[in-house]
Amino acid sequence: MRKIYNCDPGCPVQSTLQFISGKWKTVIMYHLFKNSKLRFSELQRKLPYVNKRMLSKQLLELEKDNIIHKEIYPVVPVKTEYTLTNFGKSFEPIVNAMESWGENFNQNSKRDH
Repeated sequence: MRKIYNCDPGCPVQSTLQFISGKWKTVIMYHLFKNSKLRFSELQRKLPYVNKRMLSKQLLELEKDNIIHKEIYPVVPVKTEYTLTNFGKSFEPIVNAMESWGENFNQNSKRDH
């Protein structure tokens, strides 16, 4: 595990952010919770506003932190699939809470305009 933050002892929010900080990490996790397994090209389609380099970088960091597992199949062209690890699945309540908050925000913003 890499250290992103110099956590204050016992700060649970900083401990969590060590794993999910990064603009697209929780969005990638969200799509993996909804689909359980996705290929790189499928993730690209689900995140069309994220360039290939950034998506690769975020996936690599999630893999290094043992949140996702990358399976490479020896076929031509190479087939790569991503799934959540058991550790990655432990973030589901956080991602679900973010989804609920976002849905509520989106509904309220439509009413305000």
